[in-house]
Amino acid sequence: MPLRRDLRRVLILGSGPVVIGQGAEFDYAGSEACRALRSAGLEVVLINNNPATIMTDAETADRIYFEPLTPEAVEAVIERERPDGLLAGLGGQTGLNLARGLAERDAFRRFGVALLGTPLSAIEDGEDRERFRRKMIALGEPVPPSEAVASVEAALAFADAHGYPVFVRPAYTLGGTGGGSAGDPEALREVVGRALQASPIHQALVETSLLGLREIEFEVVRDADDRAVVVAAMENVDPVGVHTGDSIVVAPPQSLPPAVVRRLAGAAARIVRAIGVIGGANVQFAYDPGQDRYFVIELNPRVSRSSALASKATGYPIAYVSALLAAGFTLPEIELPTTGRRADEPPVLRDVVVKWPHFPFDAFPGMSRRLGTEMRATGETMTIGGTLAEALLKGLRALELGLDHLIDPEVARLSDAELRAELGASDDRRLFRLAEALRRGMPEEEAARASDLPLAFVRPIAEIVAAERRLREEGLQAAAVRAAKSLGFSDRTIAVLTGETPDAVRRFREANAIRPRWTDGGRAAPGRTPPLWYGTYAGAPEEEAPSGGREGGAAASAGRPDGRPTVVVLGAGPIRIGQGIEFDYATVHAILEAKARGYRVAIVNTNPETVSTDYTVADAVYVEPASQEEVLAVLERERPVGVLVQFGGQTALRLAHAVDRAGWPILGTPLSAIDAAEDRAKFDAVLERLGLRRPPGIAARTAEEALEGARRLGFPLVVRPSYVLGGREMAIVRDEAALRAYLGRFLRERREVPVLLDRYVEGVELEVDALTDGREVLIPGILKHVERAGVHSGDSIAVFPAPDVPEAIRQAVAEATAKIALDLGVRGLLNVQFAVQGSDVFVLEANPRASRTLPFLSKATGLPLLRWATAIMLGETLASLGAPSGLLPPPEAVFVKAPVFSFAKLARVDVTLGPVMKSTGEVMARERDPARALLKALRMAGALPLPLRAVLFSIADADKPAAIPIARAFSALGVRLFATPGTAATFARHGLAAASVEKIGGPPPTVLDLIRERTVQVVVNTYSPGSEEETDGFRIRRAAVERGLSCLTALDTAAALAEALQATLRDGVGEGRR
Repeated sequence: MPLRRDLRRVLILGSGPVVIGQGAEFDYAGSEACRALRSAGLEVVLINNNPATIMTDAETADRIYFEPLTPEAVEAVIERERPDGLLAGLGGQTGLNLARGLAERDAFRRFGVALLGTPLSAIEDGEDRERFRRKMIALGEPVPPSEAVASVEAALAFADAHGYPVFVRPAYTLGGTGGGSAGDPEALREVVGRALQASPIHQALVETSLLGLREIEFEVVRDADDRAVVVAAMENVDPVGVHTGDSIVVAPPQSLPPAVVRRLAGAAARIVRAIGVIGGANVQFAYDPGQDRYFVIELNPRVSRSSALASKATGYPIAYVSALLAAGFTLPEIELPTTGRRADEPPVLRDVVVKWPHFPFDAFPGMSRRLGTEMRATGETMTIGGTLAEALLKGLRALELGLDHLIDPEVARLSDAELRAELGASDDRRLFRLAEALRRGMPEEEAARASDLPLAFVRPIAEIVAAERRLREEGLQAAAVRAAKSLGFSDRTIAVLTGETPDAVRRFREANAIRPRWTDGGRAAPGRTPPLWYGTYAGAPEEEAPSGGREGGAAASAGRPDGRPTVVVLGAGPIRIGQGIEFDYATVHAILEAKARGYRVAIVNTNPETVSTDYTVADAVYVEPASQEEVLAVLERERPVGVLVQFGGQTALRLAHAVDRAGWPILGTPLSAIDAAEDRAKFDAVLERLGLRRPPGIAARTAEEALEGARRLGFPLVVRPSYVLGGREMAIVRDEAALRAYLGRFLRERREVPVLLDRYVEGVELEVDALTDGREVLIPGILKHVERAGVHSGDSIAVFPAPDVPEAIRQAVAEATAKIALDLGVRGLLNVQFAVQGSDVFVLEANPRASRTLPFLSKATGLPLLRWATAIMLGETLASLGAPSGLLPPPEAVFVKAPVFSFAKLARVDVTLGPVMKSTGEVMARERDPARALLKALRMAGALPLPLRAVLFSIADADKPAAIPIARAFSALGVRLFATPGTAATFARHGLAAASVEKIGGPPPTVLDLIRERTVQVVVNTYSPGSEEETDGFRIRRAAVERGLSCLTALDTAAALAEALQATLRDGVGEGRR
């Protein structure tokens, strides 16, 4: 059927800030939905509060609301906009939960709004664990023995009857939030308590354990005429028990016979039809190969993280199709813009696609690496190969962990007994241990049993190990190198194994015609230009590529058939803490602007979640790791007129030297300026030449140099490696013992970069993003951080325009920024951070690249800053663009960017804010004054549970004087105060009544009891490093975030919250942004 006649205006629900379990994939889904519906002639209104997304760009929707994602706020938008339909299934779990909340408020009936796509009854059948279980039993689909419970007692009764271990799955949650497995009553009490708290309907499913079975998932699309297409079948490498978002995933399934895959695909289609989904859905199964039986695990009646992976793997844009199906179209009526095929044609994979999850373990070394049913990964990579081994090793390199191969020094140090004991452990090193066991001679069948993996996954690892052995024995022999490359070995790995250099290996390959062939794997319809490319060494050298032989080296079809010059953009890779969706946002704008200026644009990126790897954004998407070898191979094939490295974060900047050495022009800021900003001595020389101050500091390459320099500088100090993003490995050290401990960790890893030591300046932090063409400088505005210098800028609340900053300071900051930009020779973007103490302005750092604040600043100013930056890199000037220059006047409205954290999923990670970035996402609020904007942003970020009735203070001695006025402000608001004994006594001496609560280890009720019972809504906690309070404080902070309370570790944040609460936030809808 065609577009529904009753539709003119549609409201799309976004998913909000990026959190673990709900990430960049929903920006991709939402952007696809907006594009699909607008192409059908519909007016699109969007509500979403994430400024770092393409979907919240003014060009994406007709009107955009940056509002809290609550039923009340959405209803207010409905009342104002009067849409004909509402689309919830592309906003992740947030969207579905909002639809349920709106239904409970009877909003659909009262305002005459149709819920588009999957009906509410189907959402409830899929999300309500008990309803889904009953539906499967009625359908005759096998489910494990299970029971939906609403109390811990009911869960214990089920486990007593059916035995341990059991799984616990909360209803209406994302990323397995609150779920887990339990092997005894004590563990079950804890997991079920957490699950019931996480579920908005206070329900969890307790089921008998399926641990160890194979986990298979299917992406299915269904239309209103009951046609169903199975888009992709994917198999988790890890067995059931590890969240699918945390498992390596392979498509098509490798360990199941084709007949079993067809059987499960048929069951998936039946389930989607029985539930009544319209659009995309994800169905997960557990398969028992020993008894050839399966169980249904769950269904997600919406597009998901796996939908994005399946879309990029197959070329079938599930979110785009789902949006059109929701608007009334049927599958045969939809042509896929990506490949030219029809939407009712099931795609066929002719290669192997592998997804590797990216974990934050490198950012948080103390975090537990064990994986379970609650998701931990922050992002993922997708790679494609002709063999499973090739795709696996390419995916490992794409993670950018410094590991080219399945060799981990820590694993290599394990004894045989330790290795055997750990072989089946569920963590991110499972495949590394498997490879090591095979190297030590363990037979494949034994390794499969010990690792709990099928032979289909063990054998490719065994082939890799055998190829290693052959290279060690034979050296650089053509047959051995060709075999290794077909298994995914990098030149660097081959060099290590043969005692050569990577350059020598590359020259040997070239001399022996061992080169990658380029293919799209048959994804595009015949006659269509392929949008996706990957290189593979698998197959004979003369083998033709799929899709009519669209392959070749530099002389083949990659060139410029339409005569357009080519630009290559280096993408940001997997989403991770410190390098998030903001950099994909920047990349997309660079691509679009270059295309608009007549360039053919190719991107190198392996992130399947993002808009930049959508097949319709760039002219060519190279799904290749961001390694020197693969990027140079792409450049050799594309032969571009230039390469853009300023938009892809540290991933792209890291490759600038290799690109330059290979002779490819870097567009925009020259390499010399990039080096001058990062190199301590060079940047110090720049500032000295310009007469600008920075905190005194040194660069040291040895412990002796660092300790001697620290004694000259004095403590406290900020220490960090050079060339880092997200404050990775930064620390504030307050004495020599702390510095020695830091240096011990740093130098153990034999770094080639120096460690930087700076005097810590505790002042107000200001941040500036600037744009320059080399002659003129545009400064859109100055941001002020709520938290003082020392808290990473990505974790600090930012206010724009900067309030309470004297005009003299504003001008000094603007002048300093312009001087740095012009002296460095920047052509494009520059981000500068300052610390201000009184009237003194210090330059903290300068980064000549896109920053994480640019999306926020672009939305706040309404200026196309990233488009202008790209145009300048391609030869334009600010004047030729008609852009202003200098420091622009501040806007009338106030904008606040607040960080969003995923601490509840980061087990054993301290929530205290400092120089290392910890947030996973952000929100943006717009209001007429700073207090209202701040309060609104904190509500959006989940940092202000309402109603706020009580606050707990546990404050270090050094911070107690500063905490007194904050507590007094809360008390004046009628908020009840609780405090640990020392803090309560201090408050009492200053006339503040606070209920004293026993510290940890004291007689109950203790501070932990207060938190567990959620008597308070906000916890304010600071500590002195090395004190007893540090250990107790860690437990207090962890307990607070695990119970869903707001935990503030910077007094600046608490003070700003108290001040903002004194202003009444306007109810209802804020201002739409066009």
